[in-house]
Amino acid sequence: MIELSIILKRIIRAALEEDIGLGDLTTEATIDSEANGKASLLAKEELILAGLPVFKYVFNEINSEIEFEEYYNEGALVPAGETVCIIKGPLSGMLKGERTALNFIQRMSGIATLTRRYVDRVKGLKVKILDTRKTAPGLRLLDKYAVRTGGGSNHRYGLFDGILIKDNHIAAAGSIKRAIELAMKNVPHTLKIEVEAEDLQGVEEAYKARADIILLDNMTLEQMRKAVGMLKGKVKIEASGGINLNTVEDVAKTGVDLISVGALTHSARAADFSLEILKSGGNRG
Repeated sequence: MIELSIILKRIIRAALEEDIGLGDLTTEATIDSEANGKASLLAKEELILAGLPVFKYVFNEINSEIEFEEYYNEGALVPAGETVCIIKGPLSGMLKGERTALNFIQRMSGIATLTRRYVDRVKGLKVKILDTRKTAPGLRLLDKYAVRTGGGSNHRYGLFDGILIKDNHIAAAGSIKRAIELAMKNVPHTLKIEVEAEDLQGVEEAYKARADIILLDNMTLEQMRKAVGMLKGKVKIEASGGINLNTVEDVAKTGVDLISVGALTHSARAADFSLEILKSGGNRG
């Protein structure tokens, strides 16, 4: 379960400030601040649930008296039309947090649902589905959590926790060999060095320069199979670039160890939820 970290608190507070600003004019004009009620969170399509703790944190940031009765756990497959949870407490707090809470859980469940589809496509094959850094600015913590909830794995979190020598690093350094040499010289020995290769010549150069992981960038299936034949059991092999639900199984069958898919986070469609008030009577007199 995702923890209420300092980063997450900052994300939630910024989102609420963005939406509420100086106050919710509509709610304050129409709802008695002392009125209580209930609301239901409804899944309007089949989905993998991700972000329910964040959904709850949003409301409790507004009013700690809001309570939840949960019917599904994180990572569960929720059928269309099912109630995910019941929310109880001050109606004004529910209405103020509604849009922000839905925005989070819709995005996160959308990412988890898409990730599960990729994971299911390669079920039984010895390969991991990874995300990338192609996340919504400021929401990487949540995007990557959603990938894990959907059954995928995380690539590096940011530029600070892993070495990945990409095409522009290679161009700036002069060659794959030179870029790897500089990385080995300037980073701790405890870090693995991953490098992109765009063709089989680059694969061979990266292997001879002692890269720990070689990323096959936008290669054809035939190139991938040849690269696996050269490298299997010697280094970790990752495939990336333009891989989608129609091609991921074929890529996995080439024998690569890892498949990274930017679409998990940059192209996931938001899952469809609605929040419906079940008990009214809290209007101002």
